Amino acid sequence: MSTETSPQTPARTPSATANGNVAPEDIRVRAAAALERARTRTAALTDIDDDELTRQHSRLMSPLVWDLAHVGSQEEIWLVRDVGGREPLRPDIDELYDAFRHARADRPALPLLGPAEARAYVDQVRRKALDTLESAPMEGRRLTESAFAFGMIAQHEQQHDETMLATHQLRRGEPLLHAPAPPVRRAGPAPEEVVVPAGRFVMGTSAEPWALDNERPAHEVFVDGFAIDTFPVTCDRYAAFVDAGGYRDPRWWSTEGWDYITAHGITAPRFWRFDGGRWWRRRFGVYEPVPDDEPVLHVSFHEAEAYAAWAGRRLPTEAEWEKAARHDPATGRSRRYPWGDDEPGPDHANLGQRHLRPAPVGAYPAGASPLGVHQLIGDVWEWTSSDFAGYPGFQAFPYAEYSEVFFGGRYKVLRGGSFGTDPVAIRGTFRNWDFPIRRQIFTGFRCARDLAPGEG
Repeated sequence: MSTETSPQTPARTPSATANGNVAPEDIRVRAAAALERARTRTAALTDIDDDELTRQHSRLMSPLVWDLAHVGSQEEIWLVRDVGGREPLRPDIDELYDAFRHARADRPALPLLGPAEARAYVDQVRRKALDTLESAPMEGRRLTESAFAFGMIAQHEQQHDETMLATHQLRRGEPLLHAPAPPVRRAGPAPEEVVVPAGRFVMGTSAEPWALDNERPAHEVFVDGFAIDTFPVTCDRYAAFVDAGGYRDPRWWSTEGWDYITAHGITAPRFWRFDGGRWWRRRFGVYEPVPDDEPVLHVSFHEAEAYAAWAGRRLPTEAEWEKAARHDPATGRSRRYPWGDDEPGPDHANLGQRHLRPAPVGAYPAGASPLGVHQLIGDVWEWTSSDFAGYPGFQAFPYAEYSEVFFGGRYKVLRGGSFGTDPVAIRGTFRNWDFPIRRQIFTGFRCARDLAPGEG
């Protein structure tokens, strides 16, 4: 069975103010629209036959039917029970869909809800959640202030939708998803890198109403001057590293990275193969030539770090990435997005599964930062060199398992979102994280370098 993915263009929701707040009378409208957009996408990703829905396509991922019921379970726990104070619908499945209790590889053996039962459950939960939205006060409690809990659940569902999209990429067989091609390059000639002057800027946020705990609080950070790539590293540039023997030369790799690629026989980005004198890739069931001008996709932190070393550069720190994305030198303030404070539109960035691939570099000149750095939002998640940790003054909310349990040296921070990230789940302050070996997610990178004495 084939299903057409509906373009995830942001719904017309009330405009946000410069600090991200929404007028009080529009809060419920905004929350309802975000929940509906997420559910429309979930339905498109799971509108497949039962065998495809219940099969585990990779041990790295859950069966799609687990993700489907999981988003319903979290919505029930937070919006129906906690915010709404209503009787539990299915307390018997709480443990079954607790992501911390069961590893992804083990989930197919669990007594999961079947496709029909899962769909009926999430529909029932949604009806009660929308009833709660109509009656719950939007102030007086931190969890409901500015409809935070509803925004949190919309973001959670969209994050699982991106996970389900990655599962579709891992599956074998004929394509099940289709979408139009992204726009072509529209930017004029641009320098290969942009110099970001030294100085302080405000990192993180204390004002964005739906920002998650790891994005908070806003705090000043001093960043030395540096140069950063104008665009993400493209496939043709990465192919030059591969063709030059980059995967056979330990000079470019950390000890951990070299040990991992040699132990697993990794010789190119995931889903690439060399045939007939050129590189090909598998993309959602289609084999196609690797496009030269798209950001490279499905590379681990180790691979990104090795390429940067080979190119005589390095990965940016998280603070460098955010300063390049948000700092406006003309005003000294930090924007919500590289282009300003307005919500992302189709001219700003490749988001929301409108396309099933990154766009060529230079496709979104309207989304550039004040300093002229392009495509910082959308297309590919970008690896940074930073470990995932809390900001000064961090407070876990509404539960420690969202962020705090992942702090430490095991995870690297990713920024910017991908073509599979919905606008509700990305902003200039948003932080993603994963193990440095991960390649099935929609990851790429751009490089940075220190400035020479007297430069900049």
